[in-house]
Amino acid sequence: MLRLTLTLCLLLLPLSISAETITGVASVIDGDTLEIRGTRIRLHGIDAPESSQRCTRPSSQEWRCGQQAALALSDQIERRSVSCEERNIDRYGRTIAVCSQGGVDLNSWMVREGWAVAYRQYSRDYVREEADARRAGRNIWSGSFVMPWDWRRGARTP
Repeated sequence: MLRLTLTLCLLLLPLSISAETITGVASVIDGDTLEIRGTRIRLHGIDAPESSQRCTRPSSQEWRCGQQAALALSDQIERRSVSCEERNIDRYGRTIAVCSQGGVDLNSWMVREGWAVAYRQYSRDYVREEADARRAGRNIWSGSFVMPWDWRRGARTP
């Protein structure tokens, strides 16, 4: 009975849970992960090639697309403040967020510039940006690559 009463009381309380905003100078961990003041932040709705992942150019030359994706994000951010709006916490304890800088949605920018793909398993927010990057042949879309989620499962050839 006590458990039922406590449960009902909790249900009747007004929800005061709000999404946290994390702001500060970000360190780039990889193409879809930042760290701000010790908080690891995974960019919502996107998946970038892993840091050691390679892609293949139309000439069959391999290049370090995962490393380049991280460098592109780092160059975009520079050492300016980034603001991240929390969406969720993942199973690894990372904050899932949409991050921006100077009005630019960095999640969208990474996909639009061809440095990441829309992570459809979790969101369809960046599908249009992915289609645009693919059509234009930007960066990872300039040749062939293994989708990051497949690469993490061991696939190595496109």
